[in-house]
Amino acid sequence: MPALLFPLGLAALLAVVMPLVIHLMRRDELRPVVFAALRWLDPRPKPRQRIRFSEWPLLLVRLLLIAMLALLLARPVLTAQMSERPFIAVTPGLDLATVREGDDEVQLHWLAPGFPSTERPAPQTTASFNSLLRELDAQLPQGVKLTVVVPQTLQGVDAERPILSRTVDWRIVAGAMPAAQATATKLPVLSVRYAPDRAADVRWFRAVSAAWQTPFEAAGADAALPPKDRVLVWLGRGDVPPPVTARVKSGGTVLVGAQTVLPASPQRRVVWRDATGAPLMEAQGEGRGQWLRLTRPLNPAVFPELLEPTFPDQLAAVLSPPPSPARVEARDLIPVVGRSIFTRPSEELTPWLALLVAILFGVERLLATAARRRAAP
Repeated sequence: MPALLFPLGLAALLAVVMPLVIHLMRRDELRPVVFAALRWLDPRPKPRQRIRFSEWPLLLVRLLLIAMLALLLARPVLTAQMSERPFIAVTPGLDLATVREGDDEVQLHWLAPGFPSTERPAPQTTASFNSLLRELDAQLPQGVKLTVVVPQTLQGVDAERPILSRTVDWRIVAGAMPAAQATATKLPVLSVRYAPDRAADVRWFRAVSAAWQTPFEAAGADAALPPKDRVLVWLGRGDVPPPVTARVKSGGTVLVGAQTVLPASPQRRVVWRDATGAPLMEAQGEGRGQWLRLTRPLNPAVFPELLEPTFPDQLAAVLSPPPSPARVEARDLIPVVGRSIFTRPSEELTPWLALLVAILFGVERLLATAARRRAAP
Protein backbone atom coordinates (compact mmCIF):
# COMPACT_ATOMS: atom_id res chain seq x y z
CA MET A 1 0.00 0.00 0.00
CA PRO A 2 1.59 3.33 -1.05
CA ALA A 3 1.93 6.19 1.41
CA LEU A 4 3.83 9.45 1.84
CA LEU A 5 6.14 10.16 4.76
CA PHE A 6 6.30 13.91 4.00
CA PRO A 7 3.14 14.92 2.06
CA LEU A 8 4.09 18.61 2.29
CA GLY A 9 6.77 17.88 -0.30
CA LEU A 10 4.04 17.75 -2.95
CA ALA A 11 3.85 21.55 -2.65
CA ALA A 12 6.82 21.56 -5.03
CA LEU A 13 4.32 20.68 -7.79
CA LEU A 14 3.56 24.42 -7.96
CA ALA A 15 6.85 24.76 -9.80
CA VAL A 16 5.30 23.17 -12.91
CA VAL A 17 4.18 26.67 -13.97
CA MET A 18 7.79 27.62 -14.63
CA PRO A 19 8.30 25.44 -17.74
CA LEU A 20 4.86 26.53 -19.02
CA VAL A 21 5.76 30.23 -18.69
CA ILE A 22 9.18 29.69 -20.27
CA HIS A 23 7.70 27.88 -23.28
CA LEU A 24 4.92 30.49 -23.67
CA MET A 25 7.43 33.33 -23.73
CA ARG A 26 9.62 31.51 -26.13
CA ARG A 27 8.85 31.91 -29.84
CA ASP A 28 10.40 30.22 -32.80
CA GLU A 29 12.81 32.55 -34.52
CA LEU A 30 11.08 34.30 -37.51
CA ARG A 31 13.25 35.17 -40.52
CA PRO A 32 11.76 37.75 -42.95
CA VAL A 33 11.75 36.73 -46.60
CA VAL A 34 11.24 39.50 -49.18
CA PHE A 35 9.25 38.68 -52.32
CA ALA A 36 7.24 40.78 -54.74
CA ALA A 37 3.78 39.62 -53.77
CA LEU A 38 4.05 41.17 -50.29
CA ARG A 39 2.57 44.42 -51.63
CA TRP A 40 -0.75 42.68 -52.25
CA LEU A 41 -1.10 41.53 -48.62
CA ASP A 42 -3.11 43.36 -45.99
CA PRO A 43 -0.65 45.59 -44.10
CA ARG A 44 -2.64 45.19 -40.87
CA PRO A 45 -3.30 41.48 -40.42
CA LYS A 46 -5.27 40.34 -37.38
CA PRO A 47 -3.06 38.31 -35.01
CA ARG A 48 -4.32 34.89 -34.05
CA GLN A 49 -5.34 34.73 -30.37
CA ARG A 50 -4.18 31.20 -29.63
CA ILE A 51 -1.75 29.91 -27.04
CA ARG A 52 0.96 27.93 -28.68
CA PHE A 53 3.75 25.97 -27.00
CA SER A 54 6.98 25.25 -28.79
CA GLU A 55 9.10 22.11 -28.28
CA TRP A 56 6.35 19.84 -26.94
CA PRO A 57 8.65 16.85 -26.14
CA LEU A 58 10.99 19.09 -24.12
CA LEU A 59 8.06 20.68 -22.26
CA LEU A 60 6.58 17.31 -21.31
CA VAL A 61 9.95 16.04 -20.05
CA ARG A 62 10.41 19.14 -17.91
CA LEU A 63 6.93 18.86 -16.44
CA LEU A 64 7.52 15.20 -15.64
CA LEU A 65 10.91 16.01 -14.09
CA ILE A 66 9.38 18.58 -11.73
CA ALA A 67 6.59 16.17 -10.79
CA MET A 68 9.12 13.44 -9.94
CA LEU A 69 11.18 15.89 -7.87
CA ALA A 70 8.08 16.83 -5.88
CA LEU A 71 7.26 13.18 -5.35
CA LEU A 72 10.84 12.55 -4.25
CA LEU A 73 10.55 15.29 -1.61
CA ALA A 74 7.32 13.68 -0.35
CA ARG A 75 9.23 10.41 0.35
CA PRO A 76 6.80 7.76 -0.90
CA VAL A 77 6.88 4.35 0.74
CA LEU A 78 5.33 1.02 -0.06
CA THR A 79 3.80 -1.05 2.73
CA ALA A 80 2.89 -4.68 2.19
CA GLN A 81 -0.85 -5.13 2.23
CA MET A 82 -1.89 -7.87 4.65
CA SER A 83 -5.22 -9.57 4.98
CA GLU A 84 -7.66 -8.21 7.56
CA ARG A 85 -9.25 -11.64 8.12
CA PRO A 86 -9.08 -13.24 11.60
CA PHE A 87 -5.81 -15.11 12.15
CA ILE A 88 -5.57 -18.47 13.95
CA ALA A 89 -2.10 -19.68 14.96
CA VAL A 90 -1.88 -23.39 15.76
CA THR A 91 0.96 -24.84 17.81
CA PRO A 92 2.80 -27.60 15.91
CA GLY A 93 1.98 -31.04 17.28
CA LEU A 94 -1.76 -30.46 17.63
CA ASP A 95 -4.42 -32.28 15.66
CA LEU A 96 -5.97 -29.87 13.18
CA ALA A 97 -9.28 -31.71 13.43
CA THR A 98 -9.75 -30.20 16.91
CA VAL A 99 -9.18 -26.62 15.74
CA ARG A 100 -10.89 -26.51 12.34
CA GLU A 101 -13.13 -23.49 11.92
CA GLY A 102 -16.37 -23.56 9.95
CA ASP A 103 -15.72 -20.03 8.66
CA ASP A 104 -13.59 -20.05 5.54
CA GLU A 105 -12.71 -16.39 6.04
CA VAL A 106 -10.14 -17.11 8.76
CA GLN A 107 -6.42 -17.54 8.19
CA LEU A 108 -5.11 -20.80 9.63
CA HIS A 109 -1.33 -21.01 10.11
CA TRP A 110 1.25 -22.88 12.18
CA LEU A 111 2.89 -21.01 15.05
CA ALA A 112 6.36 -21.60 13.63
CA PRO A 113 9.05 -19.49 11.92
CA GLY A 114 7.56 -17.95 8.79
CA PHE A 115 4.04 -18.89 9.99
CA PRO A 116 3.35 -21.38 7.17
CA SER A 117 -0.18 -22.34 6.24
CA THR A 118 -1.69 -25.40 7.91
CA GLU A 119 -2.15 -26.85 4.42
CA ARG A 120 1.50 -27.84 4.75
CA PRO A 121 2.75 -30.48 7.22
CA ALA A 122 3.48 -29.28 10.73
CA PRO A 123 7.10 -28.01 10.87
CA GLN A 124 9.64 -29.15 13.43
CA THR A 125 10.84 -26.04 15.23
CA THR A 126 13.02 -25.16 18.22
CA ALA A 127 12.18 -21.44 18.13
CA SER A 128 11.12 -19.71 21.34
CA PHE A 129 7.36 -19.81 21.82
CA ASN A 130 7.25 -16.29 23.27
CA SER A 131 9.40 -14.86 20.49
CA LEU A 132 7.07 -16.31 17.86
CA LEU A 133 4.06 -14.75 19.59
CA ARG A 134 5.70 -11.33 19.69
CA GLU A 135 6.76 -11.59 16.05
CA LEU A 136 3.26 -12.57 14.95
CA ASP A 137 1.72 -9.73 16.95
CA ALA A 138 4.08 -7.26 15.25
CA GLN A 139 3.34 -8.53 11.74
CA LEU A 140 -0.45 -8.58 11.90
CA PRO A 141 -2.44 -5.37 11.27
CA GLN A 142 -3.78 -3.83 14.44
CA GLY A 143 -7.44 -4.63 13.82
CA VAL A 144 -6.97 -8.34 13.08
CA LYS A 145 -8.37 -10.74 15.68
CA LEU A 146 -5.69 -13.21 16.81
CA THR A 147 -6.49 -16.69 18.13
CA VAL A 148 -3.69 -18.93 19.43
CA VAL A 149 -4.40 -22.65 19.83
CA VAL A 150 -2.07 -24.28 22.36
CA PRO A 151 -1.79 -27.61 24.20
CA GLN A 152 -2.14 -27.89 27.96
CA THR A 153 1.66 -27.87 28.45
CA LEU A 154 3.99 -25.58 26.50
CA GLN A 155 7.65 -26.17 25.65
CA GLY A 156 10.42 -23.71 24.85
CA VAL A 157 8.93 -20.69 26.62
CA ASP A 158 10.63 -17.69 28.22
CA ALA A 159 10.56 -16.92 31.89
CA GLU A 160 7.89 -14.21 31.64
CA ARG A 161 4.35 -13.86 30.39
CA PRO A 162 4.13 -12.46 26.82
CA ILE A 163 3.12 -8.81 26.54
CA LEU A 164 1.36 -8.08 23.24
CA SER A 165 -0.42 -5.13 21.63
CA ARG A 166 -3.78 -6.89 21.30
CA THR A 167 -6.10 -9.17 23.22
CA VAL A 168 -5.52 -12.81 22.25
CA ASP A 169 -8.14 -15.54 22.16
CA TRP A 170 -6.13 -18.17 24.09
CA ARG A 171 -7.60 -21.56 23.20
CA ILE A 172 -6.29 -24.63 25.10
CA VAL A 173 -6.98 -28.02 23.50
CA ALA A 174 -5.85 -31.58 24.03
CA GLY A 175 -2.45 -32.46 22.62
CA ALA A 176 1.24 -31.95 23.27
CA MET A 177 4.18 -30.10 21.81
CA PRO A 178 7.33 -31.98 20.82
CA ALA A 179 9.57 -32.18 23.87
CA ALA A 180 12.56 -29.87 23.75
CA GLN A 181 15.93 -31.54 23.67
CA ALA A 182 17.70 -31.30 27.00
CA THR A 183 20.94 -29.37 26.85
CA ALA A 184 23.68 -30.48 29.17
CA THR A 185 25.25 -27.77 31.29
CA LYS A 186 28.87 -27.21 30.31
CA LEU A 187 31.16 -27.38 33.33
CA PRO A 188 33.68 -24.56 33.68
CA VAL A 189 37.45 -24.95 33.44
CA LEU A 190 39.40 -23.48 36.35
CA SER A 191 42.77 -21.72 36.17
CA VAL A 192 44.31 -20.63 39.48
CA ARG A 193 46.76 -17.80 40.06
CA TYR A 194 48.01 -17.67 43.67
CA ALA A 195 50.36 -15.76 45.94
CA PRO A 196 53.16 -17.77 47.63
CA ASP A 197 51.39 -17.77 51.00
CA ARG A 198 48.18 -19.09 49.41
CA ALA A 199 49.64 -22.19 47.73
CA ALA A 200 47.84 -24.50 50.20
CA ASP A 201 44.43 -23.24 49.03
CA VAL A 202 45.01 -24.48 45.47
CA ARG A 203 44.22 -28.08 46.53
CA TRP A 204 40.50 -27.32 46.97
CA PHE A 205 40.10 -26.21 43.38
CA ARG A 206 42.25 -29.05 42.09
CA ALA A 207 39.89 -31.45 43.85
CA VAL A 208 36.86 -29.70 42.34
CA SER A 209 38.30 -29.99 38.81
CA ALA A 210 39.00 -33.67 39.42
CA ALA A 211 35.37 -34.17 40.45
CA TRP A 212 34.22 -32.33 37.33
CA GLN A 213 36.73 -34.23 35.19
CA THR A 214 37.82 -31.00 33.54
CA PRO A 215 41.33 -29.66 32.86
CA PHE A 216 43.05 -27.78 35.66
CA GLU A 217 45.96 -25.38 35.66
CA ALA A 218 47.64 -23.43 38.49
CA ALA A 219 50.55 -20.99 38.49
CA GLY A 220 51.98 -18.15 40.49
CA ALA A 221 50.46 -14.68 40.53
CA ASP A 222 53.16 -13.42 38.17
CA ALA A 223 52.28 -15.92 35.42
CA ALA A 224 50.36 -14.93 32.30
CA LEU A 225 46.59 -15.01 32.59
CA PRO A 226 44.73 -17.96 31.04
CA PRO A 227 42.35 -17.68 28.06
CA LYS A 228 39.15 -15.76 28.73
CA ASP A 229 36.90 -18.80 28.27
CA ARG A 230 38.30 -20.19 31.55
CA VAL A 231 37.26 -19.12 35.05
CA LEU A 232 40.19 -17.38 36.69
CA VAL A 233 40.60 -18.13 40.42
CA TRP A 234 42.67 -15.31 41.93
CA LEU A 235 44.13 -16.19 45.33
CA GLY A 236 45.89 -13.06 46.47
CA ARG A 237 45.67 -10.39 49.10
CA GLY A 238 44.75 -6.73 48.92
CA ASP A 239 43.71 -5.07 45.69
CA VAL A 240 43.34 -6.91 42.41
CA PRO A 241 45.99 -6.00 39.80
CA PRO A 242 44.84 -4.01 36.74
CA PRO A 243 45.18 -6.92 34.23
CA VAL A 244 42.68 -8.99 36.23
CA THR A 245 40.26 -6.05 36.44
CA ALA A 246 40.55 -5.53 32.70
CA ARG A 247 39.75 -9.21 32.18
CA VAL A 248 36.44 -8.82 34.03
CA LYS A 249 35.50 -5.64 32.19
CA SER A 250 36.02 -7.37 28.86
CA GLY A 251 33.66 -10.22 29.74
CA GLY A 252 35.63 -12.66 31.91
CA THR A 253 34.67 -14.32 35.19
CA VAL A 254 37.07 -14.08 38.14
CA LEU A 255 36.67 -15.88 41.48
CA VAL A 256 38.59 -14.32 44.36
CA GLY A 257 39.17 -15.31 47.96
CA ALA A 258 37.93 -13.63 51.12
CA GLN A 259 41.26 -11.78 51.54
CA THR A 260 40.83 -9.94 48.22
CA VAL A 261 39.35 -6.45 48.32
CA LEU A 262 36.78 -5.58 45.66
CA PRO A 263 35.40 -2.09 45.00
CA ALA A 264 32.01 -1.38 46.56
CA SER A 265 29.15 -1.88 44.13
CA PRO A 266 25.34 -1.59 44.42
CA GLN A 267 25.12 -4.67 42.16
CA ARG A 268 26.66 -6.93 44.79
CA ARG A 269 24.41 -9.86 45.68
CA VAL A 270 24.64 -13.16 47.52
CA VAL A 271 24.68 -16.17 45.17
CA TRP A 272 25.50 -18.97 47.63
CA ARG A 273 24.41 -19.47 51.24
CA ASP A 274 25.02 -22.19 53.79
CA ALA A 275 22.34 -24.23 55.56
CA THR A 276 21.73 -21.43 58.06
CA GLY A 277 21.34 -18.77 55.38
CA ALA A 278 24.71 -17.12 55.96
CA PRO A 279 26.43 -15.95 52.74
CA LEU A 280 29.25 -18.06 51.30
CA MET A 281 29.78 -16.29 47.98
CA GLU A 282 28.90 -12.87 46.57
CA ALA A 283 28.74 -11.71 42.96
CA GLN A 284 28.90 -8.31 41.32
CA GLY A 285 29.09 -7.25 37.70
CA GLU A 286 31.63 -4.91 36.15
CA GLY A 287 31.73 -4.11 32.48
CA ARG A 288 30.71 -7.21 30.54
CA GLY A 289 31.98 -9.71 33.14
CA GLN A 290 31.48 -10.48 36.79
CA TRP A 291 33.35 -10.93 40.05
CA LEU A 292 32.69 -13.85 42.42
CA ARG A 293 34.05 -13.50 45.95
CA LEU A 294 34.14 -16.07 48.73
CA THR A 295 33.11 -14.59 52.08
CA ARG A 296 35.16 -17.03 54.19
CA PRO A 297 38.76 -18.26 54.14
CA LEU A 298 39.36 -21.67 52.53
CA ASN A 299 39.60 -23.37 55.91
CA PRO A 300 37.30 -26.28 56.90
CA ALA A 301 37.08 -24.87 60.41
CA VAL A 302 35.14 -21.82 59.20
CA PHE A 303 34.10 -23.19 55.82
CA PRO A 304 32.87 -26.76 56.53
CA GLU A 305 31.17 -26.97 53.11
CA LEU A 306 34.64 -27.60 51.64
CA LEU A 307 34.52 -31.15 53.04
CA GLU A 308 31.02 -31.95 51.85
CA PRO A 309 30.67 -34.17 48.75
CA THR A 310 28.21 -31.68 47.24
CA PHE A 311 30.76 -28.84 47.23
CA PRO A 312 31.77 -29.35 43.52
CA ASP A 313 28.11 -29.43 42.44
CA GLN A 314 27.25 -26.31 44.41
CA LEU A 315 30.22 -24.44 42.99
CA ALA A 316 29.29 -25.57 39.46
CA ALA A 317 25.74 -24.28 39.97
CA VAL A 318 27.15 -20.83 40.77
CA LEU A 319 29.70 -20.73 37.95
CA SER A 320 27.43 -22.33 35.30
CA PRO A 321 23.78 -21.80 36.26
CA PRO A 322 21.39 -24.32 34.71
CA PRO A 323 19.11 -23.01 31.95
CA SER A 324 15.79 -21.53 32.96
CA PRO A 325 12.80 -23.89 32.87
CA ALA A 326 11.24 -23.94 29.39
CA ARG A 327 8.10 -25.88 30.24
CA VAL A 328 4.94 -24.33 31.67
CA GLU A 329 1.20 -24.87 31.87
CA ALA A 330 -0.62 -23.04 29.08
CA ARG A 331 -3.11 -21.49 31.52
CA ASP A 332 -0.19 -19.76 33.26
CA LEU A 333 1.11 -18.13 30.06
CA ILE A 334 -1.95 -16.26 28.78
CA PRO A 335 -0.61 -13.10 27.09
CA VAL A 336 -1.45 -9.69 28.52
CA VAL A 337 -2.01 -6.40 26.71
CA GLY A 338 0.54 -3.70 27.37
CA ARG A 339 2.87 -3.42 24.42
CA SER A 340 2.71 -0.36 22.18
CA ILE A 341 1.39 -0.77 18.66
CA PHE A 342 4.14 -1.89 16.34
CA THR A 343 4.61 0.15 13.17
CA ARG A 344 5.24 -2.21 10.31
CA PRO A 345 8.35 -1.36 8.28
CA SER A 346 7.84 0.12 4.85
CA GLU A 347 10.04 0.07 1.78
CA GLU A 348 11.12 3.55 0.76
CA LEU A 349 10.98 4.29 -2.97
CA THR A 350 13.45 7.17 -2.71
CA PRO A 351 16.40 5.37 -4.40
CA TRP A 352 14.27 4.40 -7.40
CA LEU A 353 12.79 7.88 -7.73
CA ALA A 354 16.27 9.41 -7.52
CA LEU A 355 17.37 7.17 -10.39
CA LEU A 356 14.31 8.16 -12.43
CA VAL A 357 14.98 11.87 -11.77
CA ALA A 358 18.58 11.44 -12.97
CA ILE A 359 17.39 9.75 -16.18
CA LEU A 360 14.78 12.45 -16.84
CA PHE A 361 17.37 15.16 -16.24
CA GLY A 362 19.66 13.54 -18.80
CA VAL A 363 16.83 13.35 -21.35
CA GLU A 364 15.90 16.99 -20.67
CA ARG A 365 19.49 18.12 -21.24
CA LEU A 366 19.66 16.13 -24.47
CA LEU A 367 16.43 17.62 -25.84
CA ALA A 368 17.36 21.16 -24.75
CA THR A 369 20.74 20.93 -26.46
CA ALA A 370 19.12 19.65 -29.66
CA ALA A 371 16.59 22.53 -29.58
CA ARG A 372 19.38 25.12 -29.33
CA ARG A 373 21.20 23.57 -32.26
CA ARG A 374 18.07 23.76 -34.41
CA ALA A 375 17.51 27.41 -33.48
CA ALA A 376 21.08 28.42 -34.37
CA PRO A 377 21.47 30.16 -37.79
